[in-house]
Amino acid sequence: MRSASRWIYVAVGCVVLLFSGLVYAWSVLSGPIAAEFPHWSTAQLSLTFTIVMSFFCLGGLTCGALSARISPRIFLWISALLFLAGFLLTASMRSLPMLYVGFGVVCGLASGFSYNAVLGTVGAWFPDKQGLVSGILLMGFGLSSFLIGKLYQRFTPTAIGSWRRSFVVLGIITAVLVAACGFLLRRPGPDFTPPPAAKKKRYANPVAEELGTAAMLRRPAFWLYYLWAVLLSAAGLALVSQSTSIAREIGRTVSPGGITTAVGMISLANAAGRVVLGGLFDRLGRSRTMQLVGGIFLLTGLVLIGALKLGSFPLLIAGFLLGGMAYGGVTPANAAFVSSYYGMRHYAVNLSVVVTNLLFASFGSTIAGALYDATGSYLSTDAMILVLAVLSAAVSFGIDLCDRRMLKRR
Repeated sequence: MRSASRWIYVAVGCVVLLFSGLVYAWSVLSGPIAAEFPHWSTAQLSLTFTIVMSFFCLGGLTCGALSARISPRIFLWISALLFLAGFLLTASMRSLPMLYVGFGVVCGLASGFSYNAVLGTVGAWFPDKQGLVSGILLMGFGLSSFLIGKLYQRFTPTAIGSWRRSFVVLGIITAVLVAACGFLLRRPGPDFTPPPAAKKKRYANPVAEELGTAAMLRRPAFWLYYLWAVLLSAAGLALVSQSTSIAREIGRTVSPGGITTAVGMISLANAAGRVVLGGLFDRLGRSRTMQLVGGIFLLTGLVLIGALKLGSFPLLIAGFLLGGMAYGGVTPANAAFVSSYYGMRHYAVNLSVVVTNLLFASFGSTIAGALYDATGSYLSTDAMILVLAVLSAAVSFGIDLCDRRMLKRR
């Protein structure tokens, strides 16, 4: 297969993940639902997203465990059917349990299936560019809540209950596109040989080897990386969860549209960060890229503290851009770390295990909210980001020590 042809699979994967990432747009999708059911508390509606994340991880684990026996196109077709069923169930729901099952369980599983099938399959075509390709794919996943969410808001009337028709339309479009992409996605054959790297890496990851999941879980480096991902994903979620409130506090004279635009900068920077920092993983190696991501988070906390102290809205936007960029660097690092340290043979299931860090990281937004309730200041969120960034640096250095010990044993 020609080198350029394999990029077709990247384009196909981006389309799938753009629509599979709809589950991350829950904060946008849930607005009209909250208006129709005002007696449902914010906590009750927020639980939907927690359920989505739980079943997203479960779907990814299931897909990874069965990837050797079931082709990715089958998983995409199953995902398409689940998306259709989930959105239709949600569109007809009248109770919280049905909402939890329709959107939380069914759509969460669908997203997990398609996420793992795409990353595991397309990644196998690019063992030489894991960071860059993962970043491009995950850019589509990250932009979903911004792009599709905006379209949902634009075309959903304000009348109570009109969101139901929008959910039906979204379910049909998502199912058709994901199913169609299933016909186009396939794994590389045994005769596939990736092209040689155009330029030798200056900083290689020194401990790459083929390991199954059980062996991976016995490595201290894995658990240190897992902790790093939890810490910085929690920092990113803390920023995202409090961003609108922080922007309103600083930009009291700024229009609602300006506030929305400022918060949207996080999503755009997040998408860019996935590509840029994912590509740097390939060029700079694991250690320097992880330190860079932690350093940007550290700078984010300092800039946001300055914005709050000075009441500077432009400085706040700079902090949002930095935070979005740093948060975007975590997800492609997951894929690149797994492939570069533990090989491609068990990549799908190993990646699904690493992605479960999101279950623990999701408490970052909860902790940030509790800190604000206790202090009455969003400086607590910024301080939390600083602390998590410092801890992540220490964890990254711990992986460096594991690398050195591994090299000595060889």
